[in-house]
Amino acid sequence: MGKFNQMLEEKVMPVAGRIASQKHLQALRDGIILTMPLIIIGSLFLILGFIPIKGYPEFMAHTFGADWNTKLLYPVSASFDIMALIAGFGIAYRLAEQYKVDALNAGAISVAAFILATPYFTMFTPEGAKEAIQVTGVISMSYLGSKGLFVAMIIAILSTEIYRYVIQKNIVIKMPDGVPPSVSKSFVALFPAFLVILVVWIIRLLIENTSFETLHNVVGQLLQEPLSALGGSLAGALIAVFLVQLLWSCGLHGASIVGGVMGPIWLAQTDANRAALQAGHELPNVVTQQFFDIFIYLGGSGATLSFAIMMLFMAKSQQSKQLGRLAIGPGIFNINEPITFGAPIVMNPLLIIPFILTPLALCITTYIGMSTGFAPKTAGIAVPWTTPPIIGGFLATGGNIRGALMQVINLAVAFAIYYPFFRMWDKQNLAAEQVAKQ
Repeated sequence: MGKFNQMLEEKVMPVAGRIASQKHLQALRDGIILTMPLIIIGSLFLILGFIPIKGYPEFMAHTFGADWNTKLLYPVSASFDIMALIAGFGIAYRLAEQYKVDALNAGAISVAAFILATPYFTMFTPEGAKEAIQVTGVISMSYLGSKGLFVAMIIAILSTEIYRYVIQKNIVIKMPDGVPPSVSKSFVALFPAFLVILVVWIIRLLIENTSFETLHNVVGQLLQEPLSALGGSLAGALIAVFLVQLLWSCGLHGASIVGGVMGPIWLAQTDANRAALQAGHELPNVVTQQFFDIFIYLGGSGATLSFAIMMLFMAKSQQSKQLGRLAIGPGIFNINEPITFGAPIVMNPLLIIPFILTPLALCITTYIGMSTGFAPKTAGIAVPWTTPPIIGGFLATGGNIRGALMQVINLAVAFAIYYPFFRMWDKQNLAAEQVAKQ
């Protein structure tokens, strides 16, 4: 076990630490978080639009009119369908903060560059027509939502890198000292903004002369589709979960580090399920952000809620009992730092084993349950990760009781895996207490 700890300290922690401090990954993580309040609000209206109660649609139509659902879902479009726009601003803003340059200007320039990279037309099929016609002068909302998320991320990073380079090289227009600061800042951003727009404009013109036609098609075919296929598979989910748990075992916030890379993929797949639900189609994706937040990490990373219950009701040592009392409250809301650092699990080979194995096992059971139809897939509803189990499974699957049942099964699986390790750990604590008394 000493060699295992040494391996974690010497091999894993230095690499993980460098990844955790990487500016662009931090900006991606923190920028995308900017979209979450809006998406959660939109999810509330999505739940109201698709409550699975017999007679509910008929009651609503009788009370509010035949188009009640269309009007109820207006806020859903106003939140989910501008995801890329908000994320692009947020990523650029956070990255500019890392470089200590004007973040507000960076965010505004990123949004302008993203709009420039987006096609100004959409295809529309008139009623009775057999072929679609091109309508110019409009931007399809799909490009501003999850479909354009990867382009927004790339544009945000590219535009901010150009912006901060020009600013740091002091290639700017300076105004006299008497000019108000707000006006002076806008002129400082003038040349770097022009350079960003020029670069993105040239990229767009070049791509329009290829078979891809748009930057969105380039990113979709070369980057987004392969990454989505990997991130949406059981193998990809298992790799992500393993990395999250391994990083936490070293004391690093694994979910933030891995989420900075995989979060956009899972968020896009969540939105694809939301769009399918609204259209009345079959939900396409098993692996979404809620797949992990609601069904895998029951009690927090490591699925430690079952472990907290054991400590509270089955522990014999006073240390274990006391930690159980402290951990059960936060654990119900999927916060487990008291256990992770209090047991501790970090750098503890005995508890690292179930800490890694349990989420991997729950990933397999949940994937099989959802892919076979035993449990419903997540319905694109952005349930907050702090939602207690049972309630979270019910809401994330659009109000389906089998979603809650899947969480109960996962809690039982987690209990079975943690139990033998808990007994050994509690026995060690009890022996240490008896020695201390003697």
